[in-house]
Amino acid sequence: MGKEDLVSNNPLRALGFEKDEAADTRRIGLVMARAGLGKTAILVQIAMDSMLRDNKILHVAIGEGVDKTRTWYDDILTLTNDEEKLDNFQQVVDEIMQNRMIMTFKENSFSLATLEERMEDLSSQGIFKADCLVIDGFDFSDSDRTKALAELKTFMESNNLKMIWFSATCHRDDERVSANGVPAPCHDFDDVFDTVLLISPEGGNINLKTLKCSKACAVDAGKSLILDPATMLIKKA
Repeated sequence: MGKEDLVSNNPLRALGFEKDEAADTRRIGLVMARAGLGKTAILVQIAMDSMLRDNKILHVAIGEGVDKTRTWYDDILTLTNDEEKLDNFQQVVDEIMQNRMIMTFKENSFSLATLEERMEDLSSQGIFKADCLVIDGFDFSDSDRTKALAELKTFMESNNLKMIWFSATCHRDDERVSANGVPAPCHDFDDVFDTVLLISPEGGNINLKTLKCSKACAVDAGKSLILDPATMLIKKA
């Protein structure tokens, strides 16, 4: 099994990301869960799916270091190889990691304007030009920061981005939800997102529920993917 098999067998194909790219459609996504339930693991799997399809991913880690973020990728790749038994594992790793850059921010220093400046510097110097962003650790409870979300579509267009995925922490004791079932703190602006996924433990299972999904999705809102609780890898159907 090689890289092409990983692309075709990836359970994330159920969400139709490649259809967006074929239609030149931009997607803004959100992964939500309570603290410690695996949001970063899902973001990394989304990023790797895009990297395998030869997109350049900028992983923005807010409040985390480069080494910890890099370890997430290393661990997910190792677990994937344990399942798939790649014939040329190291070659695949070396190839797809050329499509990733990690950028870190302290929690109090992140803004979309600052991010755009740093992206422009990387691009103008010929170092890295991102096709997609993963933003892990954005504070959706900060009202000043969330005002910038209204400019996300413009931000994507001006930077020619195909996809931006965020993570957000929800809380068991906050029962506020949007009409689409998107929990606080993102309930008041769920219209920003084309796709919203929720990690939801139920009994002995961990489900990745689709709360909201764009027309290109292959999974209707309300449907779920299943996570392996030991690895947090998305299981094949």
